[in-house]
Amino acid sequence: MASNYISNICFIAILIYFLATINNNSFLPQTNAEGGNCGNAPAASLVPCLGAAKNAKAKVPPICCGKVGALLKTSAKCLCAAILSPIANNAGANPAIAVTIPKRCNIKNRPIGKKCGRYIVP
Repeated sequence: MASNYISNICFIAILIYFLATINNNSFLPQTNAEGGNCGNAPAASLVPCLGAAKNAKAKVPPICCGKVGALLKTSAKCLCAAILSPIANNAGANPAIAVTIPKRCNIKNRPIGKKCGRYIVP
């Protein structure tokens, strides 16, 4: 029960942080590695993935898999930008673990072997 309470507090803190910084674009990913514009949406939409981005053994929630799959269809570069973003880092996401989420979700069109910063998508 305490674990659920702590998880809820963490989620609310992340949500408040995001809402507080939404107008201050310096904290959120604006461009991907190719220089394209990703906007604020990718990092915010991946909040359901936070637990899976911290722990490689955690089950990835279906809502997270849906968000990652949709983002991969529109822009794999923006998924990388979200994984490497300061907001993900501040929330405690581990990029080395976060890049494994598409594989853990069994997403077929994931960019296998593609570099995301210094990490490679499995």
